[in-house]
Amino acid sequence: MNCYRHAVRVYYEDTDAGGIVYYANYLRFLERARTEILRAHDIHQAQWIADKQLAFVVRRVEADYIAPAKLDDVLEIITRAADIAGATLDLHQEIRRDGELLLEARVRLACLDLARNRATRLPAELKAIFATAR
Repeated sequence: MNCYRHAVRVYYEDTDAGGIVYYANYLRFLERARTEILRAHDIHQAQWIADKQLAFVVRRVEADYIAPAKLDDVLEIITRAADIAGATLDLHQEIRRDGELLLEARVRLACLDLARNRATRLPAELKAIFATAR
């Protein structure tokens, strides 16, 4: 199975009073990985919003926190497409440290037509990008 990989380092600002990554910050890491997938294919979200009036919105996230990440860890976010249908894209994302699974998430994205404020079918080029990560 093909996938996209993105590395992030844990900074002090990412941690909580206990010295581990604050739970909501894992969602930021997942978002960054998804953004970098698009950038790797020369798709810049701000440009899509301005030119095409299209954006991705998170419709649902389900996350299982398995083990904590800590200050200065280098994390790998692995993203795979689980399903591509109509206006939605279901992704399976993992966060790992040195191969150890720290978080497993299922993310459903919807493609939104900003001019109409309604869901719209995923453009063919986006389907093709994520189809390679199945």
